[in-house]
Amino acid sequence: MDYFKAINLIEQKQLKPMYLLYGTESYLIENIISKLKQHGLSDNDDGANFIRYDLEETAIQEVIMDVETYPFFGERKIVLAYHPIFLTAKPDKTGLSHQIDALLEYASNPVDYSTLVLIAPYEKLDERKKVTKTLKKQTEMIACHPVKEWDIDKWINFLAKQFEVDIEKDTYEIISQETGPHLMLLEKEIEKIATYVGKGGTITPEIAEELLAHQSTNNSGLKLVDAVIAKHLAKAIDIYQDLSRINEDEIALLALLASQFRTIHHVKTLKKSGYSQQQMAQQLKVHPYVIKMAMTREKYFSKKKIETILDQCTYTDIKIKQGQMDKRLAFELLLYQIIQST
Repeated sequence: MDYFKAINLIEQKQLKPMYLLYGTESYLIENIISKLKQHGLSDNDDGANFIRYDLEETAIQEVIMDVETYPFFGERKIVLAYHPIFLTAKPDKTGLSHQIDALLEYASNPVDYSTLVLIAPYEKLDERKKVTKTLKKQTEMIACHPVKEWDIDKWINFLAKQFEVDIEKDTYEIISQETGPHLMLLEKEIEKIATYVGKGGTITPEIAEELLAHQSTNNSGLKLVDAVIAKHLAKAIDIYQDLSRINEDEIALLALLASQFRTIHHVKTLKKSGYSQQQMAQQLKVHPYVIKMAMTREKYFSKKKIETILDQCTYTDIKIKQGQMDKRLAFELLLYQIIQST
């Protein structure tokens, strides 16, 4: 089942008797668990009805016995069972004897007063195994994989609805630049801005720029490139000065700026050769998000212009390292030269 659909059903208290959460994105797994607890148990349910097991320490048949035991002081119990290694091709080194038949028998006829959640934080399951095939048919399977860069906008939209705010279209890229595909960070940033604008408010590009925590010099490198594209020298210098205030050295910033233009150069070359976005990411060994950002920028520069900028970065690096020019002045002069010549 699609993650968004699953969350929607859980919030409507339409819980399934069994879930299988698989994938390595812990944010998604923990968010589903939180929603299940919030909407699946009543306020007066005590901790005895929300139970966690580790299948590296407890056999599955013991978990099933607990699931089948009627809940105390409540209408429903939720049982979490982590690390079902028997669903993968990996060897089980725990020494436990899991009675898989007990799980399969339960899956075919689950009780209506318990929800069993198998949590498999693995990249993939072994689809050849009978137990995996059976659970695929008889449980609600939810993929919890790291978000793809092309899905970031969908996540921003989803979180905006969760926090009951609107986000202007031009704000999406500003947010995605800062957070990338890191869902936990994305949620925290949108929650912070949503708190600022209030329910029913609108997040504009200006508000996002002001309130977003600048997570990395890499994102600031993208902003330097954008300032160059816009021929906005004052903004470029402001970004540089922000980085200086957090003790980023000019030589490191030169390398960062050169790296951004080098990626744009590679993308431009590969695009001309017919490479897809995915193929570019594999060829350059970078995250697809980096490729996406480079593709939105490469059209503003000719190949020759990018090569000239890279040469200017090299010359400035030499001047700083040889003590021919004050490094602060040299970097600001470089920004001026690049912007004047674009």
